[in-house]
Amino acid sequence: MSSIKTFKQTAGFTLLELMVVLVVVGIMLGVVSLNAIPNKHQSLQTDAQRVALLLQLAREEAIVRNRPVAFELDAEKFRFYVKVDQSWQLITDTDLFRERSFKNFPLTITMQPGGAAQVLPLKIIFGREPVDKPFVLTLGFEDTSVAIKADGLGHFVVE
Repeated sequence: MSSIKTFKQTAGFTLLELMVVLVVVGIMLGVVSLNAIPNKHQSLQTDAQRVALLLQLAREEAIVRNRPVAFELDAEKFRFYVKVDQSWQLITDTDLFRERSFKNFPLTITMQPGGAAQVLPLKIIFGREPVDKPFVLTLGFEDTSVAIKADGLGHFVVE
C-alpha cells in the first residue's frame, strides 16, 4: 500500500475574490450616499411642489369658507391667513396651513406680473371666485431657481 494521501480541495474564497467584492460594495455605497444627499435644486423643487399643492388647497379653502384666504411668504418661511371681518387672522385650526420654513433660505422671490420692486413679505390673496389672475411665482436659492405657474383656474405647475 502506498502512503500517499489525497487532500480534498476545501471550498472558500481567495483573497483576490474578497477584495473584488469589497471594491464593488464600496462603489455601490458611494453611489447610494451621493443620491441620498439632496442637492440644492432638488430641495428647492420639493419646497416648490409643496407650496404649489398648498396654494391649490388655499384656493379651494377660500371658495369653501366663502372668505378670502391669503398666502404670505418671505425669504425664510410661509404662512396662510383667512379674512375675518376686516382683519387677517393666521390659520391655526388646520395643520396643513401651519407656518413652515423653507429647507434652504434665504430665498429670492419674484412674482410676475407684479412689477420689478416687490416688498417682502409677498402676499397672494385667493378670493371666493373660482377664477383668479394667473401668475408665476419664482423661488431662487443661490444659483438655482424654480417657478410655480398658476393659470388662474386652480392649476399650479412647478417648472
